[in-house]
Amino acid sequence: MTTPFAFFFQSGQVVSEALPPPETLAELPQKGLLELVLSASPLALTVDAILLIFSILSWTIIFNKWKEMRTVAGANDRFLRAFRKSPGLEAMAMASEQFRPAPVVTVFEFGYDEVARQARAKGTISNTTAMERSLMLGINAELGRMEKNLNWLATTASVCPFIGLFGTVWGIINAFQGLAAAGSASLRFVAPGISEALVATALGLGAAIPAAVAYNHFGAQLQQIGARLDDFALEFMNLAERTFEG
Repeated sequence: MTTPFAFFFQSGQVVSEALPPPETLAELPQKGLLELVLSASPLALTVDAILLIFSILSWTIIFNKWKEMRTVAGANDRFLRAFRKSPGLEAMAMASEQFRPAPVVTVFEFGYDEVARQARAKGTISNTTAMERSLMLGINAELGRMEKNLNWLATTASVCPFIGLFGTVWGIINAFQGLAAAGSASLRFVAPGISEALVATALGLGAAIPAAVAYNHFGAQLQQIGARLDDFALEFMNLAERTFEG
């Protein structure tokens, strides 16, 4: 009489017979990460190479952007201290070149050019709206420049996990096809193929996670810089109005 317990017992016996004994599992060849990558199929190698390219470019952007943000923060602080101590716009215009990495320098130049045009034409500021628009153009130009290459980090964070998943699924399909061709359910036939397939997932996550963290971090820093540029535009307008009213 066959009972559910007998069925599970027989199924377990079949599985246990299909798997090699523990001492055999210990004797299975162990491969390092590099060996797994080099021994993969051509398609898996292509996927791994694409993910590696994404990772290298992302880390290059991360380090360059990190240095740029540090330089920009220091230059902005130095320029703002000098601007607040400056007796007027002309004196600051002559000294602005020494603060060139600072985004506020570009904003200052956009505003100063508009003020100079109005001063040459009428001797005073007659159109504060035009001055405000010029300052906004400078802010947009600097934020656009500093956002350069951040879209690559966003692309890496969103695409690489799926590329790695594709490589893993394809590798598992090949592993089970090899298992069917061998006509055996032994772990010796399927384990290496699955290990090689999972490398793609690991590479995909290894490229995506740092890119996502860096993108969010730099995005927050850009918001702070944008707020500081907006505040500087107000300070510039106040100084310009005081200069020509006095």
